[in-house]
Order: sequence, then structure tokens, then C-alpha cells
Amino acid sequence: MPSHRAMKVVLLVLLGLSVSAFGACGATEPTWKLAWADEFDGPPGDAPNSSNWIADIGTGIGGWGNNQWEYDRAENATLDGAGNLVITSRLETFEGKPYTSARLKTKGLRAQAYGKFEARIKLARGQGLWPAFWMLGQDIDAVGWPACGEIDIMESKGLEPQRLIGSLHGPGYSGGNPISASYVLPGGATFADDFHVFGLEWTPDSISWQLDGVTWNVVVPAQLPSGTRWVFDHPFYLLLNVAVGGNFVGNPDPDAFPPEGLKTVVDYVRVYERVP
Repeated sequence: MPSHRAMKVVLLVLLGLSVSAFGACGATEPTWKLAWADEFDGPPGDAPNSSNWIADIGTGIGGWGNNQWEYDRAENATLDGAGNLVITSRLETFEGKPYTSARLKTKGLRAQAYGKFEARIKLARGQGLWPAFWMLGQDIDAVGWPACGEIDIMESKGLEPQRLIGSLHGPGYSGGNPISASYVLPGGATFADDFHVFGLEWTPDSISWQLDGVTWNVVVPAQLPSGTRWVFDHPFYLLLNVAVGGNFVGNPDPDAFPPEGLKTVVDYVRVYERVP
């Protein structure tokens, strides 16, 4: 039987040509062409490809604006030698913070307006853990947040590992009041049990969230609060991170952190453009 690595390479080649399907009623679904991807190949312990990712170091202002408890270090995001990126969240005092983790972004390297965005991830779990795969408008330095827009493809609370959350933030619908929805895995399964593909299809007229290729939520401009505007009309860059603590998930539980840390494993990130 072919190895997981071999099957992954074959699948990427096929996806690089095109991705298309037919709906139940015979209508042609969008066709996608691979624009860029990171398969996280490389020797164990190496940093991820610097042509794709920049490590955000530190805590930002006010714990990245969310009162997070971790100090983000580049050393906490490394390749495992088997085609995965591992983000490790640790109970350790560093630069005045009681935890460390990692936050990666493609800002200044990779940005795109519209398309299909996917990451295959196995999440860590534990009270106070906050893994996310998300996007910010690349004009953030010029217009600030939330005017730049934010698209949360995947967020998860470590105490609710069965629940997936997807949200939009913009002027008038941000912070604790975003456009948001959630999906719960059936049968008692959790996102820490196995890998899942967290996806998003983004067009000028809609944003659709997908889990393992199945759409579970759609938002269109007409759903925004009255008097607010749709700011999802320009290039966004990607972020991968695992926060510890903060306004969204509450205080972390130190007993949930083993000596080796809690590990969120990313198999790949793939970005597609729609074929005209």
C-alpha cells in the first residue's frame, strides 16, 4: 500500500491540475486551480518555509488584543520530518508570560482575494487552548482592524474540542459581536481525535465554510447588520496560531499541559484560484 507521503504527493499533483465536480442536479461546481501550497516537507526540527511564513514573536499589544497568556516563539512551530508542521503550546515561563506557543502569518509573502483556502489539521485540546486558521486584510497597517476585515476559517475552544467556529469581523460586527456560526461533530467525536480539512470558498458575493469538503455555513452581504459594509473585497493573508487563554476561551488549566506540551499538527495549507 502506498505511504501517506506518497498518496499526499499524488493528490497534490492532481489538485494542481484542477478540482471540479458535478452537483446532485447536474450543475457544474466551481473549478479550482492550485495557486500555492505548503506541504511542510523538510527535516525534523526545521522552521517552516520562510518564503511562505513569518513568525509573529511576542504578545502583541494587550496579548494580541485578546488578553492572551502566551508568548509566541518561532521555536514552537517546527517541522516533524513526516510532512507536518507542529505548533507546540507549553507551560513555561518566558519573557514574563506563563505559557509559550506560536503564531505564523503569510503577511507580505502570500495574499489573495477570493478563492478556496484549505488546511488539514489535527487540533490539540485542553482548557484555555485556542487554535485558529484565519485571514486578515493585507491593508491592516493602513486602515486598522476591523476595517481591514477578518475571516476566521477555523477556531476552536480547547474545552469544547467537538465544536468548530467560523466568523467574519468587520466595522460594526467585530470583537465579541462578529457574524459567527458553529458546527459540532456528531457521535461524540472531537477535532483532537483525527485530522480534518478546514476550508473556505470566497467569492465577491459570498463566503462559505467547509469541513472535509462539505459546506456547513454560508454568509452573503445581505446578512450583515444594517448600516455596516462588506469589507471582503481585497487580498487577505493567512494566519496559523494556537493561543493560550484570553477573552474568547478563558483562563488556561496548567494541569492540562503535559511536560512535552500540547501539539496542534498541520498536514498542509493549500490555496486555489477559480478557473474562469
